Amino acid sequence: MTVLRRIIWNSRRATATIGNMPMFTVTLIARPGALDPALIDSLRNAWGGGDAVWLAPDEAAEFGLGEMPVNLWDVWQDLQDLSVDLVVQPSKGRTKKMLLADMDSTMIQQECIDELAEVAGVGAQVRDITARAMNGELDFEGALTERVGLLKGLSESVIEDVLETRITLMPGGAELLATMKARGAYTALVSGGFTAFTRAIASRLGFDEHRANTLMAAGGVLTGAVEQPILGREAKVRALEEITAQLGITEADVIAAGDGANDLGMLGRAGTGVALHAKPSVQAQCAVRVNHGDLTALLFLQGYARSDFVT
Repeated sequence: MTVLRRIIWNSRRATATIGNMPMFTVTLIARPGALDPALIDSLRNAWGGGDAVWLAPDEAAEFGLGEMPVNLWDVWQDLQDLSVDLVVQPSKGRTKKMLLADMDSTMIQQECIDELAEVAGVGAQVRDITARAMNGELDFEGALTERVGLLKGLSESVIEDVLETRITLMPGGAELLATMKARGAYTALVSGGFTAFTRAIASRLGFDEHRANTLMAAGGVLTGAVEQPILGREAKVRALEEITAQLGITEADVIAAGDGANDLGMLGRAGTGVALHAKPSVQAQCAVRVNHGDLTALLFLQGYARSDFVT
């Protein structure tokens, strides 16, 4: 049985009674040109959904449902085999007033500390620690302290070189920021990385504020220490609490995105917490997962069509 036929069969077996009002929105996202209209129609018919709305031709579409499909994750897994992301979320309030985003491997394609370590000659050792920490296998603060210690003696000037030659923005980030800000949303970058990088990335993309850790230096070289207290999982949650209070909005008004274990706190508290190209242990704890779309997926999830994007 083909993947598509299996999706249709499984969905029919799990079809629930649908009311008149769509309580949930189903969003499907793939790489540009890779979303098959036949797949949308088949899943919509099998689940008894409303009319499909194309947010971007052959890339993103949505339709309404009366209640949550009972076999959502079976269908989600089948669609992953087709390189298609599937999200089912409450329809009410999905357009958000604030973006709270991680930086490393979320707004940029790299882990900054790994890039610094490559220059310092300890790349393999630091990358291994980073991967284990982001997967939740190591205490974040301890892992960060250990990795920063390996950078001791590195010239501060290397940071600017790394920013210019080794750091690249995640596709779709500029459109995400510009579109949400044009609609009045507040944007905050919160990272377990370093202010030397968040300052530059926030400026490039137009974030309203940024929070991160500070590398200690003396005489133009890194000391191998990071300023205390370390910004980790709980600090990201505090950022969510503090910024929403300052803005007079609720946590339900926030869409948050991250990929590592230290992001789970804010992903769980935000109205929409997106595990973006996340580690398996992180995805397992998140209801919204994006593995194939880029950062513009966060706009599709809010109901924006590509024609609405600000570039």
